[in-house]
Amino acid sequence: MLKQILSKLPKKVPKSDTSDSAQGDSGSATTFANVFQCSNVGVAISSKLNAVKRVSSVVFPASLSAGVEAVDPHISFKDVSNIQKQNLFISKLNLCCTVYDKNCTEKDVKHQTLVELVDFVSSGSAKFTEPSIAAMCKMCASNLFRVFPPKFRPSATGGETEDEELMFDPSWSHLKIVYDLLLQFINYNALDLKVAKLHIDNAFIVRLLDLFDSEDPRERDCLKTILHRIYGKFMVHRPFIRKCVSNIIYRFVFETERHNGIAELLEIFGSVICGFALPLKEEHTIFLCRVLMPLHKPKSVGSYHQQLTYCVLQFIDKDPTLASTVITGLLKYWPVTNSQKELMFISELEEVLDATIMTEFQKVMVPLFRRIACCLNSYHYQVAERAHLLWNNEHIFDVVSQNREVILPLVFTALVHNTQNHWNRAVLNQTENMRKMLSQMDEELVLACQLKLEEEDSRSSAAAEQRRVTWERLEAAATANIQPIAVAGDVVASPACSVAC
Repeated sequence: MLKQILSKLPKKVPKSDTSDSAQGDSGSATTFANVFQCSNVGVAISSKLNAVKRVSSVVFPASLSAGVEAVDPHISFKDVSNIQKQNLFISKLNLCCTVYDKNCTEKDVKHQTLVELVDFVSSGSAKFTEPSIAAMCKMCASNLFRVFPPKFRPSATGGETEDEELMFDPSWSHLKIVYDLLLQFINYNALDLKVAKLHIDNAFIVRLLDLFDSEDPRERDCLKTILHRIYGKFMVHRPFIRKCVSNIIYRFVFETERHNGIAELLEIFGSVICGFALPLKEEHTIFLCRVLMPLHKPKSVGSYHQQLTYCVLQFIDKDPTLASTVITGLLKYWPVTNSQKELMFISELEEVLDATIMTEFQKVMVPLFRRIACCLNSYHYQVAERAHLLWNNEHIFDVVSQNREVILPLVFTALVHNTQNHWNRAVLNQTENMRKMLSQMDEELVLACQLKLEEEDSRSSAAAEQRRVTWERLEAAATANIQPIAVAGDVVASPACSVAC
């Protein structure tokens, strides 16, 4: 009875049956929906994979291997056909991307491979397609771009660098070949600049400029040549290079005062300034005022002063109206306690004055010759001698003679002071010769300066005598007004003292 009742109850449909019935009810619509959903997932996954590929292609360019037949890099260029030489060239470049810290067989093989690459490029057989350009830049970046260890030597703080021991990179024999290969690559006549600038980009140039801080002078010399070639060939990078060099100098002058490649960078800009078009852009004038002139401030200016002077003179040669700006900058950074720097400044000042026109000279002659008068009175005999020798320059003597009414009164006192007080016999002789020269230039003006100086001396002597008499009266009055007072058996002076002078 119970079984009959249970058999009449409706049975529960299984999930599979339900899904089957639902699929049967909806027909093919559900099937297409599932297929569409799966295709969307597939597109999303493929798009993510493509994004990963794009990101990886930035770090490791896909063009290095796309469409390039793999060739054993150990084969010589002589053993392959002309068609395969390009693929072999790329394979050898990829082989040289590995950097070995220790001496091993692979390092020797890499060295030999680099020599083969240099010979292949110098022969003119190479064809720099986009894959080969990308492989070349990657190989150079892998071998050259590195972080230098911190500088612990005391000389790095900016002292005299002429007598210190030079530091040479132990891996220079390897780096030299890479630099030669990079230079030949940039100088290659058939190089497609439109493609090359995509790989020699801003990031590549920044890392290249960082290498100028190398302590090895041979490396800095190679970098100087390479950067100059890049500046000449890639016009699109010129503003960026100037900006980066300015930032390096800013950091050197105002923050660290530590950099090994300032002289080399200034050598590059010496030739760059020669190519500036006239009239000069505001950017170039700002470079002179805010970059070059502050370079006179660091203690280590002696290591690059010759290159700095050349750059400054090139600006004046381009635009003579900048001479007053340069002289004002020199006076601003004029050393006070460093006699060696002062000698360098006087030498640079003479060269600047040689290129200065009269109108610009008259703008700065008063503060300029006040500073020269201080140099004439310097107790460092070399500074005093060098300041006296300025007057032997024909151009300087000519502009001084034309403005003698202003200049002679500024320096005459210094000459008289030297005659009376200077300790060095050579300086005394130069002072006497200079006084004779000025007397021949304008004897009446010299006599007037002498009379004026005597009047000032008499007034100062009268003022000194008056001060002496006043102090004597004060002492006498103080002595007369002292009253002895007995305090507990001791005799002390009275503190009350009224003096009227």
